[in-house]
Amino acid sequence: MDAVTTVERSEIERPSLPARARIGVIIPSVNSMTEPQFNRFAPPGLGVHVARARVAGSWKRPLANMAEEIAISARLLSDVVPDLIVFHCTDTSMTQGPQGEVRILDIVREATGIEAVATSRLVLEALQALGLHNLILLSPYKSNRAVIDYLEATGFKVVHDVALSLEPLDFAQVTPAQWTELARKHDKKEADGIFLSCTNTTQIEAVADIERTLDKPVVNSNQAVLWGCMRRLQSKLGRVAPMPELGRLMQQQL
Repeated sequence: MDAVTTVERSEIERPSLPARARIGVIIPSVNSMTEPQFNRFAPPGLGVHVARARVAGSWKRPLANMAEEIAISARLLSDVVPDLIVFHCTDTSMTQGPQGEVRILDIVREATGIEAVATSRLVLEALQALGLHNLILLSPYKSNRAVIDYLEATGFKVVHDVALSLEPLDFAQVTPAQWTELARKHDKKEADGIFLSCTNTTQIEAVADIERTLDKPVVNSNQAVLWGCMRRLQSKLGRVAPMPELGRLMQQQL
């Protein structure tokens, strides 16, 4: 019994390895999924630090009305001196198109002096890296209009979309198996890839299964942000072990 107790105590007391690179992530206040997923999937050496802001769901307002809240969250994150700050809400970062995205990043940079990127931009880069053009879009949102408008403004075509019309606190109730079934049911021959839009879902856990089922690449918001941050911070992180559970995207230039 004593030996077992000693082993358990040594595991608890094992010191955490220092981060070689850090990201600060601004997430919507209703988001319950990004933190556990980033803690699970982020590679060793990548420190993930999170601040919340009321920028999505019932709290989504015109950007001018959210600017100070975004700036406050960014300043709080700057205290840990991250290498990069991510504004991490797909729908809000895509609203008002690429121009709205630029303004959000300006707010973060002006508040902190730290380089910033938005989920919208990292999703765009992920889709481009996989050579995708014609997309199936699946989300838990009330409407996909803002996402479709952003994708079309940046050169993509949404051939079919499904918005589940859920309340934000219910987004995480959709299981990975249900996301896989939705992708299978709504796939179209003319689509060359699937975009699972949202940072507050179990979608990331369905990526590999959907790719096996449909033999098409899949991009998810949280997966794309991890990939994009790892690419930007590769010189600090060094070589990253393969991550097949996150699909084909993780094989692109890492």
